[in-house]
Amino acid sequence: MSSTNPNDSPRSPENSVSRREFLVRFGATGALIAGSGIAACRLWQPNHFVPGFQKEKGLQLRSYAPEPSKVLPSLAIAHGTEHETTIRAALAALGGMERFIQKGDVVMIKPNVAFDSPPPLAATTHPDALRAVAKLVLEAGARQVIVADNPINSPTGCFLKSGLAAVTSEMNLNLIYPGSNSFAPLQLDGGEILKYWTFFNEPFKTATKVIGLAPCKDHNLCHASMTTKSWYGLLGGRRNQFHQHIHSIVSDFALMMKPTLVILDGMNVLMSNGPTGGRLSDVKPMNTIVAGTDMIAVDAYGYTHLLGRDLAELTYIHKAHARGLGNKNWQDTLYKEVQA
Repeated sequence: MSSTNPNDSPRSPENSVSRREFLVRFGATGALIAGSGIAACRLWQPNHFVPGFQKEKGLQLRSYAPEPSKVLPSLAIAHGTEHETTIRAALAALGGMERFIQKGDVVMIKPNVAFDSPPPLAATTHPDALRAVAKLVLEAGARQVIVADNPINSPTGCFLKSGLAAVTSEMNLNLIYPGSNSFAPLQLDGGEILKYWTFFNEPFKTATKVIGLAPCKDHNLCHASMTTKSWYGLLGGRRNQFHQHIHSIVSDFALMMKPTLVILDGMNVLMSNGPTGGRLSDVKPMNTIVAGTDMIAVDAYGYTHLLGRDLAELTYIHKAHARGLGNKNWQDTLYKEVQA
């Protein structure tokens, strides 16, 4: 006597699959999976970056540095009481602005405009310094002068309150504010900390020469902000995350930027409470302009003679010197000191 399981119902023709049909269906499914894999491989190209799987690629800045001279100074120190006459004296000691700027050049002047601070507080590039440098550049035959920075505070507010916007308007300079399309990824081969990061690239698309124009001031994280530290203003993104490695990244700037010329404004020096300052009592008249082609040498002079501090504590200077990115021993360079 046979028993019948209620779950063992007879298979209807529409529910049955022959062995041949099963193999056909399995083959079709396999082909679909394989096709998807091929399509995925074709979509995977080097420009489709997935962090952790592919090396980043970005732009690399070219060198804007002049040819080194065996007879002309690489560093000039000028003392005077007015920005224009003192800056002119410093540049004359280097051989004149014509040594660096030729007819038809498009010159990018990079000031330090990080904060919406007025000129007397000495936390930003002084408008008289920008006016004097722009005059010399135009007198040398430059076709256009670009002024640009990426401030911490509102760009329009910073350029307005610092007095630099007024100078660019007065002299018909091309002031470029950072916008959403102004940045591009920068790749820095050999960077200690800065290796791949978003960069304020817009001003460099047409610039043929680059001049750094920075105030000399105290800085609460890296002891001083001078010509090398000023290039921090070209970074985009959440750049404050580099603060924990501040000396390493500042030394990286000497690798990142090879400017035509740097000028350190030591006419009025923010001696304490930098980088923002806030009190006139923090500012001391030093009546000095330092200009040169080696930003490390310029900053070494500024730290010891303008801020009056021990160079041994300025770690980024020693890092850059050890990496062959500049000479911290400014006395060993070919320099000239003049009175305006």
